[in-house]
Parts: sequence; C-alpha cells; structure tokens
Amino acid sequence: MEVGGIQALRAWRKRQSGTVSLVPTMGALHSGHQALMDRARESGDSVVTSIFVNPLQFGTDEDFFQYPRPFEADLEVCEAAGVDFVFAPALGEMYPSAPEVTVSSGRMGAVYEGAARPGHFDGVLTVVAKLFTLTAPDSAVFGLKDIQQFCLVKRLISDLNFDIELIGLPVVRDDDGLAMSSRNEYLAPADRVAALAIPRALDAGAQAASDGSPVGAEAAAEAVLQAAAERGDLELGYLGLVDATTFRPCAQDFEGQGLLLVSATVGGTHLIDNVPLEFHRSV
Repeated sequence: MEVGGIQALRAWRKRQSGTVSLVPTMGALHSGHQALMDRARESGDSVVTSIFVNPLQFGTDEDFFQYPRPFEADLEVCEAAGVDFVFAPALGEMYPSAPEVTVSSGRMGAVYEGAARPGHFDGVLTVVAKLFTLTAPDSAVFGLKDIQQFCLVKRLISDLNFDIELIGLPVVRDDDGLAMSSRNEYLAPADRVAALAIPRALDAGAQAASDGSPVGAEAAAEAVLQAAAERGDLELGYLGLVDATTFRPCAQDFEGQGLLLVSATVGGTHLIDNVPLEFHRSV
C-alpha cells in the first residue's frame, strides 16, 4: 500500500493500467468505511481511499479543528481492506490559497441538511470534484447514510459530465441500530442511548408506510415526530419526506422512490439518518 499527496498520486496513477475505484473519506475510519472499501474492491482493479478533512464543508461554529484525525489507525484500516493507494494530501496542497472558483450545490444543496449547514454542500462538491480530477477513477463508492450528499454527487457527475460510475452502499449500522458515523465518538453513553430513538423512529416510519400508499407516507413522518417528542434529550433538527430524484417534498399523490430524512442533535452532536420508502397508488 502506498501513501502520499498529489505528486505521489499522479505518479501512481500513471502506472495503473486497470480500473480504479475511489472511496473518499475524512478519516476516523470505522467498519462502515471498510465496507465501502470492500465494495470498491469489487468494482475496480485498484482502490484509492482519500483521507482529507475538508475545511470548505465546515461552518464557522462547527468542529473542523476538533474533528478526529487518528491517521495511523486509519492507515491500518486501509491496509486491512486491501487499499492500493491512500491519498492523504496536506491542506496546502488541496488549497494553496483560498479558492475563488467553487462548485455550487444549487437548490438541492440548500434544503434539509443544506439549510441546517449553509454552504456545506458547496464545500463537499468542490472537494469531490477535485478528488475526481486528481484520482481519475472509473468508479466511486459513497455511503447512503449521507443520502443528500449522494444525490448531489450523482447530479455533479451528470451535470459536469464526469465519466464515473457512482456506487451507493446501504447504511451500515452498529449492532444497536445506530448508523455508523465518525461523530458517534462524541456521544457519551447516555447520549448514545438517546440517539437510538433515531433509527427506531425510522423503523416505525417504514412500518407505517409499508402499504406503499400516500397515507402511509404521512403516517411515516408522524411516527418519527412522535418518537422524537418522547425523548427530551433529543432535539429534532429536520424531518423530510422527499422524492429521491429531486429532493422535493413528496406530494399527496406521489408515486416512486421516496426518502424519509431525519436529523437530530444529541448531547451537542449532530446526527443524520434516513430510510428509503416506495410509494404507489392503491388499485
């Protein structure tokens, strides 16, 4: 396994004759990330994992400087997953100066998580575009926990004509049902217990919508609201039932693939989760 910055990556990339699959990360790797790398191994002859904490996607009051950076442990995870190249650029390599030209996430990036974290998705798409350009992958693997990010990357690839296959891996969960996230490290034991209301609420919402009807969609959202209301130590950020293609709210007569989105703050930690739902008209 090779490790390096931009120049080392370019030299390594020139030596590759087969397909390359990319797994972009900000480090603090866990078994969810390893699942992404395992999936990338199935898709490419070689796997590149990037480790870069991107300042452009953090707000002024967010945790950029506190974000966990266990680099040596991350390298061990990459080694165990059979990664071929770990792209770990320095901040000054990726941004020699404050960037003047960036990617706009548009309307889709200004709602839900984008409304809660203004400018976040502009920063995400800017760094993803840079990673795509630098690594020139044939495929890229993203987790579906960050579902709005995934949908925006899909539009980035389409709108800017990147010739890249986008692969989404379903949410990876711990044994207690909580979606794996690097920010879970911030949760005290009592906070983690409170956070379990999130996946349980989504499960209840999925059950409420299991008949596939628009009425079930309303019941799904109500189930999440009720579960959140029962936890005084969980502050609901947003709840959305959206069209998975457009990220617009589902209408009463909506048919197709929907997403039930939720964000909550537990013990000062911002958590997100989602569940896909399929809706069809009754016959």
